[in-house]
Amino acid sequence: MSISSFLSPMPGRGVAIDTGFPGRNLLRRTVSDAAPLLWRLLRRGRRGLATGRLFVLRGVAIGAAAFIATAVVQPAHAEITIRLDRANFEPLPVAITDFAGDGDLGAKIAGVISANLKRCGYFVPLDRQNMPAGMAGFDAVPQFQQWQALNIQGLVTGRVTREGSGRLKVEFRLWDVPAGQQLTGQQYFTDPGNWRRIAHIISDAVFTRLTGLKGMFDTKIVFVDESGPKETRRKRLAVMDQDGANVRFLTRGEDLVVTPRFSPTSSEIAYMAQRRGSQPHIQLLNLDTNQREMVGNFPDMTSSPRFSPDGSKLLLSLQQGGNANIYVMDMRSRTTTRLTSTNAIDTSPSFSPDGSQIVFESDRGGQPQLYVMPASGGEARRISFGQGTYGQPVWSPRGDYIAFTRQGGGRFGIGIMKPDGSGERMLTEGFHNEGPTWAPNGQFLMLWRDGGGANGGRIFMVDITGRVEVPVPTPSFASDPAWSSILTEIR
Repeated sequence: MSISSFLSPMPGRGVAIDTGFPGRNLLRRTVSDAAPLLWRLLRRGRRGLATGRLFVLRGVAIGAAAFIATAVVQPAHAEITIRLDRANFEPLPVAITDFAGDGDLGAKIAGVISANLKRCGYFVPLDRQNMPAGMAGFDAVPQFQQWQALNIQGLVTGRVTREGSGRLKVEFRLWDVPAGQQLTGQQYFTDPGNWRRIAHIISDAVFTRLTGLKGMFDTKIVFVDESGPKETRRKRLAVMDQDGANVRFLTRGEDLVVTPRFSPTSSEIAYMAQRRGSQPHIQLLNLDTNQREMVGNFPDMTSSPRFSPDGSKLLLSLQQGGNANIYVMDMRSRTTTRLTSTNAIDTSPSFSPDGSQIVFESDRGGQPQLYVMPASGGEARRISFGQGTYGQPVWSPRGDYIAFTRQGGGRFGIGIMKPDGSGERMLTEGFHNEGPTWAPNGQFLMLWRDGGGANGGRIFMVDITGRVEVPVPTPSFASDPAWSSILTEIR
């Protein structure tokens, strides 16, 4: 799959050189992101989505295949802003038209984009049946009055065509309806089987341009699929798109599996596995080769794996008698270094995004609480002081928050706090909420919830404001979700 910029403001067209990057990092983004940050996104009553200066790339033809792109600064329009942390926040009305060309595939791509933007809670896509009649084609300037009458702020148009080689060419444009100008546009080339992936990538491009945040739609979720009666439930590792599509089972259910974790490149998964009659241990699964290997050869139980931000190290908790301590393993040499040494249970370690600190759970003070220590070990400081017990900490990829599970009064809740322990607030509470995992943009989390009885767990997505909470579809009951990094980095 490859991408090229498609950024010229209408009228006229401009196509940049097809970069053709292979591998996991498939995209290069050449449009400047001058959009406001999410906290200043959508206050009504002013015109325009863009803030500051808008950089637009104009194309000049050089033969049939390539264009030279030069930056042209356009004057800014008055901004409309809103703060998500205010009580009067309202999602932004947007419209995603069916992409022109190639039968119903254009409608499918538009449907995935619309569902992504709606599910995140920050946008309200216009229903298809309410689209205005006589919409302009992809190569024409939209009739902005039609969309302004419907209070639409952002408009996405697109087109799908098949090249002679059979590859798909997918193009889109994002328009600022109140200002009457194009914000961005790109084109992609890929095999037809990747159409959903393209829809997720476009969703990320739109989300990023309108919020100033990194995307999260072109990602995977690894989780534990649970099927059968509760007493004899079969648990299998599975991976799927963040919206629940394209489920793939990774294990057959012969082992008990818990706490899967992606490597930073999303090419490997570390998880705890236990076969009947044996000690639990950590396995490493390569998603490209499907090869598995046991991590270390420890006599006692190992658990709670977590990769370092650069993937060179793996944190784990090693049981020794009635205690458990935090160790770090060098993934190249497979040597381990002990980081804690207490007569307690130290578990669930997680690196800070710069790799300099580790947050973990420990009952060294009598009950489970959260502690932070240097990544090399050393003195740990307690950061949790609220009512109840704390566990399962995980550091935000932005570094601004630590998510956790808190138990008290017969309820389990998911909350966040700053790394120094201040600013604690709960995002969701109930009978049983566990296992927070961050989206790569640090704005959303997933968790799993068990309602009790004969049923099982379900996965939910929440945002850090606490306003968004939506279920994530899975084939059956599910637990222990973990979010991957962005599969295609847009630069």
